[in-house]
Amino acid sequence: MQDLLRRYGATLTGAFCLLTAFWLLILVIVPNITLLEASFRPYLPVADIGGPRDVYTLANYRYFLFGYAGNRDGYNYLDLVVFGRTLVAAVFVTIIDLVLCYPIAFYLAQVARGRMARILAVALIVPYWINEILRAFAFRIIFGASGIINGSLIGLGIIDSPIDFVRENVALYAGLAYAYVLLMVFPIYNAIESLDRNQIEAARDMGAPWWRIHWRVVIPFAKPGITSGCTIVFMLAAGALAAPQILGGPSSLWFTQIIYRTFFESVNWSRGAAYAVILLVVCTLFVLLMMRIFKVKLGEIGR
Repeated sequence: MQDLLRRYGATLTGAFCLLTAFWLLILVIVPNITLLEASFRPYLPVADIGGPRDVYTLANYRYFLFGYAGNRDGYNYLDLVVFGRTLVAAVFVTIIDLVLCYPIAFYLAQVARGRMARILAVALIVPYWINEILRAFAFRIIFGASGIINGSLIGLGIIDSPIDFVRENVALYAGLAYAYVLLMVFPIYNAIESLDRNQIEAARDMGAPWWRIHWRVVIPFAKPGITSGCTIVFMLAAGALAAPQILGGPSSLWFTQIIYRTFFESVNWSRGAAYAVILLVVCTLFVLLMMRIFKVKLGEIGR
């Protein structure tokens, strides 16, 4: 706070604090508290809302685990399987982005200079001027039966008939990975950019191969940026809706699609709120667990 006061003065610092507090309170805290409160409410006709039957209950969370009353299967396997599959897919998308973006971030931070660095940065940013939904439709066209990928594979004689990349969820994973590239690149770039190049040169002078330089020097230094990027990508991938709706195959179902259908097709806002809370809590706990395993503190991510 003292640094902000010295840099911007009392008026501008106060404005920053008020705007930040407004953002957190009105757009984050209040909606999530409302969602949490609604998740403990029963699904009732409009006439019964506020009446004696409108009491707090765990029925919505119980339904997520066990399904409807008298369910012979014992558990709500449909929702549980979709939920688990969504988390696994989000982890997979995060790993894809990390593998793709780490070399790009390292090249931008430590290798590219001057004009080349600016060109690469612009090349990364400009495609994201296009709306996410339009990009998802573009991926569906590219991976379609008559798209450029199938056309190239058939033209080269690699395959005889088109591959259904949409049904196999290849288009979905590719679209999700591409959608969050910038959110992985720039946190890693920000961390690696502050690394003293003399450390890399010293490792080279001592005969360390390139993979050991990255493993022992670059990655430990960039760990906060890597964790930040992975956290953002994982949370957004797990909560994605547009891309799974457009790029998902007929047999694929994302947990957010169940939430959407519960809210707007079944009009069961209480159960939809419970499902949304479950997704938020489990994803947050998963991220905190990964931070603990890799020994990264929250303050390091926020730098």
